[in-house]
Amino acid sequence: MITWQVAGHGPLRALDERIGRGVAASRVPAPLAEFLADLGNTTVALPVLLVVVVGTLWASRRRQVEREDAPGGTASGRGGPVERWWLPPLGALVVLAAVPALVVPFKLWLARPGPSQMAGGAHDGFYPSGHGATAAVAYGVAALLLTRCHRQAGRGAGAGWALGAGVVLLNAGVGTGLVRQGYHWPLDVLGSWCLAGVLLAAWCVVCGRWSGGRPG
Repeated sequence: MITWQVAGHGPLRALDERIGRGVAASRVPAPLAEFLADLGNTTVALPVLLVVVVGTLWASRRRQVEREDAPGGTASGRGGPVERWWLPPLGALVVLAAVPALVVPFKLWLARPGPSQMAGGAHDGFYPSGHGATAAVAYGVAALLLTRCHRQAGRGAGAGWALGAGVVLLNAGVGTGLVRQGYHWPLDVLGSWCLAGVLLAAWCVVCGRWSGGRPG
């Protein structure tokens, strides 16, 4: 629906641009907004995800070795389904790589003009927001990886709720920063969150179905 409204110059798009101009003229401190918007840069989000990927790969491999070495383990290939412990961390990198592969064609297809602050820029389109999608996918899948690792280690679900709340707040900050600085309209950010939701759901389905081993 959002994409249809943006492409068809619907009433939601007109409302979106009025709200965007209001946020850009708000009293949110520009330095804070710039910092939050920069959290959606690949140069920031990718290293954060890489740290989580390396950490969860190491923890998952160590847990797998401990299971194989335990009495009645699977060192000889017996005793239960094979656990693809490497699939969730590497899948996280795949879904992040899918962001530009999906965002760029949408930008070129819709060619939505940006806010007045971006007039004369090199971009051909602003919907959906690449920064918004990058932040939502990178930090979202990092939180999912850490939550999965905690559950497999037999820890409580409290950490997962805390990580989820933190990711929601962080992405709300990134979206606010992008709109406040005039880099995107609000619907650009909202559309990027919808796209990120699809990618994160796909990661959950693939990891739940094919990672194997004991349930997390």
